Amino acid sequence: MKSETELRSTRADIPDRGLVWLNGQFLDFAAARVSVEDRGFQFGDGVYETIRVYAGTPFAIEQHIERLSRSAAAVELELPMTGGEFAAVVEELIARSGLREAEVYIQVTRGAAPRAHPFPTDVPPTVVMTVRPVRPIPRRFRERGIVVKTFPDERWARCDIKTICLLPNVLAVERARRAGADEALFVRDGLVTEGTSSNVFIVHQGEIVTPPADHRILAGVTRGLILEIARACGYRTHEREIPLPELKAASEVFITSTVKEVLAVIRVDETVIGNGEPGVVFRRLYDVYRSRLPGRGPSLNGEPVEESR
Repeated sequence: MKSETELRSTRADIPDRGLVWLNGQFLDFAAARVSVEDRGFQFGDGVYETIRVYAGTPFAIEQHIERLSRSAAAVELELPMTGGEFAAVVEELIARSGLREAEVYIQVTRGAAPRAHPFPTDVPPTVVMTVRPVRPIPRRFRERGIVVKTFPDERWARCDIKTICLLPNVLAVERARRAGADEALFVRDGLVTEGTSSNVFIVHQGEIVTPPADHRILAGVTRGLILEIARACGYRTHEREIPLPELKAASEVFITSTVKEVLAVIRVDETVIGNGEPGVVFRRLYDVYRSRLPGRGPSLNGEPVEESR
């Protein structure tokens, strides 16, 4: 087994390796340790956020930290830091890592205590923040669109809380990929809810439609930004339920997420969407979205998409 000194000598200041902040300490990934009795490990008792970093700047950090606070309150987990303190650590983490194109992951659990279902008393939460190079999105996804497969939504009834209990999502996306698809969409009682790590939109009779932000979905930060952009571009938007047949009959379908940004869907199960190519509404919205990002400009309608490295 490596000694602690050897582990700490695995330098995190080489950009492609990333960096960890764990309960007040900056560490490399090899040196970071949490207890085997941490409730995140034992019960999935925690909440999280992922923030995209562009040109060294954490994008929409205020919205992400606000949602982290809402998720924590919903599971009765008192955050040990203020929103400003979270933001300050994120900024320093990025600066120390030297990464320009990255993703920051924040996770807060109820802490480490002997395994028992009731909440422990006088136990401090475990706070982990990491930064590492962003997962690259294949250029063909941007240019040609993606394929999705639908699965029954068998998750719990509070999908609006961003908890670390993601096994149904993991199983669905794995089964989708085994079937040759790029993402899985959940369907509950005949209604499309969301993807395993994305929100879903359709274009129906000139209107942009997305499922309502209720307990059945996680209201994504990118989802909110795309709705704002769509309205600013003059599109009519509607947040309502989407039956699966309506989604398959839509002229366009696209998904949104922090890391995926916006991706057109060209096939759902065996049904080709529209003409089987990314549509004009997707292209317009993504182009405007991209222009709002730090260090970015036009993408699909102008310069080629710059993929993360």
